[in-house]
Amino acid sequence: MADYSPDVLRALPKVLLHDHLDGGLRPTTVIDLADQVGWTPRLPTTDPAALQAWFTAGAEAGDIMRYLATFEHTVGVMQTASAIERVAHEAVIDLANDGVVYGEVRFAPELHQDRGLSLEAVVEAVGHGLRRGERAALAAGRPITVNAICCAMRTAHRSVEVVNMLARMRYCEPKMVAFDLAGAETGFPPSLHAEALSIARRELLNITIHASEPPDKELISDALAHGAHRIGHGVRLASDILFTPNEQAIFGAIARYIFDHEIALEMAPTCHVQIGAVPTMADHPFAKLLRLGFKVTLNTDNRLMSNVSPTSELAAVASTFNLSPAEMRQIAVNGIEAAFCPAELKKRMLSDTIHPAYDKLEAP
Repeated sequence: MADYSPDVLRALPKVLLHDHLDGGLRPTTVIDLADQVGWTPRLPTTDPAALQAWFTAGAEAGDIMRYLATFEHTVGVMQTASAIERVAHEAVIDLANDGVVYGEVRFAPELHQDRGLSLEAVVEAVGHGLRRGERAALAAGRPITVNAICCAMRTAHRSVEVVNMLARMRYCEPKMVAFDLAGAETGFPPSLHAEALSIARRELLNITIHASEPPDKELISDALAHGAHRIGHGVRLASDILFTPNEQAIFGAIARYIFDHEIALEMAPTCHVQIGAVPTMADHPFAKLLRLGFKVTLNTDNRLMSNVSPTSELAAVASTFNLSPAEMRQIAVNGIEAAFCPAELKKRMLSDTIHPAYDKLEAP
């Protein structure tokens, strides 16, 4: 790979499929919203740089529960419709400024009801914010489309309520494009929410399911058994692939199914290193899976906690694995092909935006 500058990488069109709304706030927004709702005394600091460092320290602790605990503060300040709309609006602007042309942010409506908002009101606030952000980005010359994925918390018992709400709301709020199970995974497999996932399949909803924690690849298998069209993270899939002495890959049953059905993997390498899923970036299976032909996508997961952006994540994997321009193009193509958006938009994005930019990058 040539030594591309951050500005070149930032300008490349990117597709982001796994980005949590409550994990992508600006530190200044956390502080501002905390002041508005009386949350300030609970914050560890009101200095933006120090607050960013505090969130990232939680992400880098190597403990998924400590990582998840940092969300107390972002969720805590997102309990009004205006706050939720602002966060969604700013997320679109930040992604557009970083070269994202299509994105999907996800959120759990049930986490934003402490001040009396209904599930529907939370969804409406997110939709309003996304559209406002799209209009502002377009006016600034950075067109972007951002949709949303509704999550149910797998440690709670409201998944049926959430998926039924989503099935109703998708007609009046078309920004809502899929259903997900989020939160702590170990001990909370998708099968615990079989009824909700059955409803999602019956209602022809798109489904993506987080599957990255122990025990190994069982969560991936369970997600597939319950209809997942994409796998959130899926880093443990690498354990289902063996290599002969001459580096020929031998797929296990799960890897073979994912490969043959082109099920996208929503990889977030920096996050995976931070939570200890892999020891270092160099140990991450991202490039190996990409080069084998799996539909690997590149994501940020939680931009605030991990202190990452789509550009920094692309720079990290490109430099670590010496990705070629063609491989960087493939990452973007994988993302848009796996997106939960109309086929017409996918074709237009590929022909009008993604391929022209990478053609220019690869030109002698």
